[in-house]
Amino acid sequence: MKPFCALLAVAATLMGPARSQTRNPFLGRWDLVVTSPRGTANQWMEIVEKDGKLDGRVQPGGGAVRPIVAAQLEGSHLIVTVSAANDRGPEVTWDVTTNGTTITGTQKRGESSDTRIAGVRAPELKRPMPKAWTNPEPLLNGKDLTGWEVVGNPANSHWLSRDGELVNDNPGHGGANIKTTRKFDDFKLHIEVLCPEHGNSGIYLRGRYEIQVGTEGGATPSHEMGAVYGYKAPDGNLPNNLGAWSTFDITFVGRTVTVIRDGVKIHDNYEIPGITGGVLDVNEGEPGPFYLQGDHQGVIRFRNIMVSVPKS
Repeated sequence: MKPFCALLAVAATLMGPARSQTRNPFLGRWDLVVTSPRGTANQWMEIVEKDGKLDGRVQPGGGAVRPIVAAQLEGSHLIVTVSAANDRGPEVTWDVTTNGTTITGTQKRGESSDTRIAGVRAPELKRPMPKAWTNPEPLLNGKDLTGWEVVGNPANSHWLSRDGELVNDNPGHGGANIKTTRKFDDFKLHIEVLCPEHGNSGIYLRGRYEIQVGTEGGATPSHEMGAVYGYKAPDGNLPNNLGAWSTFDITFVGRTVTVIRDGVKIHDNYEIPGITGGVLDVNEGEPGPFYLQGDHQGVIRFRNIMVSVPKS
């Protein structure tokens, strides 16, 4: 019996570390829909382990990605403090559970807990670069808005076709956004934009990842011309070039983007971690449209919008 007992002791010693190293099922990136009686919001969360503690960041329905305040496990539940109480509102926490693939839970804002959270683990979208691409195809016919549709407050749309350009003829605030009726997976996009001083717009890839157009005042580099909004400021130290035409050449494969602006590479095979604010949906594994922001400010003009897709 002694040898058998010794074997059990060795086995227990070996199994102990394995149990302690079991992966936390909440780690990773999550595509979320947050639903309250007031409506729904497309959001995103990433949970990581850092120095033995949980940390992470969230992308709200609007604005930019931001760090969480805290996260901790309570049995099978993950409790995330999304934002601390301040003069604008009470503390916001999420209480969620997961089976490793899907996630569900409740948001508590102060004493209110009428908001539900549901989502799935975000896909990795790791794909090789296509070996060949189709010839560029125009997405504007130069005459009207055929191939495009207004979304988000269409009754207040200022979009029109003028002189072969797609124009958001809106000098003030408010308005509507616009997207292609076609959807795309991997692609190469050529697009030229003229954004005036103080103008603010964006080019959304698959309707989910914003390349910033214009300015938010210069205080935050990841919110300025050419940025992957909220995630990464553009390289190249280029001026915003507001009031003049700028050219973007964007290659997007999986979730990896390369952007050349006015001949300078400002993003080089950058992996976009997750959705940005104001997206159409959180279905990251699906094709999506090109989506242009028109609900901010400025008369924004686009021209020579051309797309290539992988050759089959």
